Amino acid sequence: MTKRRSHSRSARGPIRSRSLFGALAGALALGALGGCAGAASGDIEGSTSGPPYEEPTTVLTVSLDGIAERRSGAALIDTAHCDEGYAAASAVGRNRLKLQVSCGQMSYNYDLPQDGTPIVVPMNMGDGSYELSVLENASGAIYAEVISQSAAVSLESEFAPYLRPNVFCRYTADSQCVTKARELAEHAVNQGDVVRAIYRWMMDAISYDDEKAQELSGTSGYVPDPDATLQSGSGICFDYASLAAAMFRSLGIPCQIVTGNVAPEDVYHAWNLIYIDGEWASALITVGPDQWTRIDLTFAASEGDDYLRRDDASYTERYRY
Repeated sequence: MTKRRSHSRSARGPIRSRSLFGALAGALALGALGGCAGAASGDIEGSTSGPPYEEPTTVLTVSLDGIAERRSGAALIDTAHCDEGYAAASAVGRNRLKLQVSCGQMSYNYDLPQDGTPIVVPMNMGDGSYELSVLENASGAIYAEVISQSAAVSLESEFAPYLRPNVFCRYTADSQCVTKARELAEHAVNQGDVVRAIYRWMMDAISYDDEKAQELSGTSGYVPDPDATLQSGSGICFDYASLAAAMFRSLGIPCQIVTGNVAPEDVYHAWNLIYIDGEWASALITVGPDQWTRIDLTFAASEGDDYLRRDDASYTERYRY
């Protein structure tokens, strides 16, 4: 049995802020919002940009059918849908379990439930030869390989991993967040209208949960639940990013969840990248059609317009899901 060192890759130290979207009102004075802070099209004066929007006839979801799988005792790795942008794994164990996904020099480590509950993970390192391994903690930071499976991945498109649910962005066609997303996008003319509608709604409907942030500070392994965030009307940065991603993906708009650090405070943080107007744009608001600017709404909530002038270089991305 091969032994490997593996380090947990999960959300740590959620940042603290009084209200994720509360200070966005000041940003609205900048001019026409072309793609952030939602509400129905025409709700804010000014035009938006992006391709024409048509509601998809179906919501892309995931299937755990085990067509291309490998089993070893109580562990399973399912690679049947890698070209569609995802894989799945499950295991039962007495000690802490992880799923390690590697391609070339890159790797991601996911916490794996010990009770056999499957998780879905994105094939987010492009085309190539992937290695998926279930690992069980042996001692300290040492993990022993339980089972491994190789997969030659040729993605249907570069967007495939960011159009379906995964472990950090869980939803089905019947999820409340999907229903709400379709409601918000009902009058959208283009994708910029959709982005504006969703973020405007989140600004009004979701408040930042300081108590939850404090409870989770310095911990790892937290997994957001978009419907739970919608129902509670509150969350931390990871919750906001997960809910936004679920809503956009269910509407056929590619959306990434990004985690990393933000200077100068060097806080660990989560935000979104949305594919619109032919490029990946980040947690965005525009001050005119086709003029996209990074605006991180968590920090905008606490620092207002001064934060909106920060340079993108202050963000250090670590992982994309």
